[in-house]
Amino acid sequence: MDISTTRETIAEYYDAFNRQDYEGMLALLNPDVVHDANQGGSETGIEKFRAFLQRMDLHYSEQVEDLVIYTNASGTGAASEFYIRGKYIKTDSGLPEAKGQNYHLRVGAFFDLKDGKISRVTNYYNLQKWIELVSKP
Repeated sequence: MDISTTRETIAEYYDAFNRQDYEGMLALLNPDVVHDANQGGSETGIEKFRAFLQRMDLHYSEQVEDLVIYTNASGTGAASEFYIRGKYIKTDSGLPEAKGQNYHLRVGAFFDLKDGKISRVTNYYNLQKWIELVSKP
């Protein structure tokens, strides 16, 4: 992949996210995509990623803002930095009670690309900061 195609793929991934077009996001993934969740485990495959998106959609309403995309010279790797603006709408297991709290948090993500598709997605954000934001009265 070249750099511009990689940047377009990552931008399209986040554009689909902001539209809640999860099938559009999944279409950009390699069938054996590896998803490294923030401070969690790794899961492999589109069906696992689909289940993750469905769970997230149940508990959170989020939009990506101020997206910046970085790529390596070969276009096989990328990183992004952005803010997530969200609303915590239903209590997620092991987390504080959801009461419709709003949050705005910086996030980083890393990607591998193979054969024109995203083959790895790794997300990082400060979970303690998020908990602090949703725990405010």
